[in-house]
Parts: sequence; C-alpha cells; structure tokens
Amino acid sequence: MQESSRDLASLVVPQAGRLVATEDPWEPYRLVDGGGVAVEAVAAYLRDLQAAGRSEATARSYGLDLLRWFRFLWAVDVCWDRATRIEARDFCRWLLIAGQPVRAHWRRQVPEASSAPAGKPYAASVRAHSETVLRSFYDFHRDTGTGPILNPFPLDRSRRG
Repeated sequence: MQESSRDLASLVVPQAGRLVATEDPWEPYRLVDGGGVAVEAVAAYLRDLQAAGRSEATARSYGLDLLRWFRFLWAVDVCWDRATRIEARDFCRWLLIAGQPVRAHWRRQVPEASSAPAGKPYAASVRAHSETVLRSFYDFHRDTGTGPILNPFPLDRSRRG
C-alpha cells in the first residue's frame, strides 16, 4: 500500500451535500450531493437497513455518518468505490484532529464560507460509530457486488497497514 502525501492540516472539507428527510415511508432519508443528486450507493444501503428492520432514527444516524464520509471523499477527489485504507486512515485522523464544523446560529452568525471553521473535536463515540457504519456500508456493497472487494475499514485494525 502506497503512503499518501495528503496534507490534512490544510484540507478544506466543504459542507457539500446533505441528508434530506423525505417524509416518504419507503425512503425516509436521502443523501444528496452538492448538486442535489441522490447518492445511489447510500440509497441502496439505507433500503437494506430498512429491510433489516432498522428504525428511521438509525437510518438518519447512519446517513449523517455517510454524509461526513462522502464530504471528505469529495474534498480529496476520490470516488467512494475507489477509497482505500489510506483514505479511511486519513478520514479517521481528520475526525480526530480537524473538529466539527461550526454552524451558524440565529444568535451569532458565522461568516458564509465554502467550509465552516473547525470547532470541538469529534467525540470518541462518534468516531467509533462512523467507522462501524462505514465498515457496514462497504461490507454491504462488497456482498452485493456493487462495491470494492477490499473494505477500506477492516474490522481487524492490525490489517490497516
């Protein structure tokens, strides 16, 4: 595996895309890219979660984790099905160090920018949940033949390299 020379310290991850509540019982949440186009890989995964009996709250939670991952991938210009363990590692480091985006609040406005400034770091529980969701997302796509054979988020951390 080739080492990445990605400069995470200066990486700007725009707040592109969003998770949309649809009010459709067949698709309670939809992840859309910056152009408003649904991300089909996420839609298929969320349909599978629903079929397994997961709640709408779970779909929302998983969708937000996937949105964070897709924003990172869009920022580093890597397609989700081309992501490697290097991108997974860099994403985990980015969550650990970069911190949560600061969002505008009605009492104190944050200047408009392509990316909000970083705030407090993501909690360990959020980072662990994200990794679990992403591992499951890639396992789903591997098992259905719609994604990469190698999961960028392996269960066994020692195989990360």
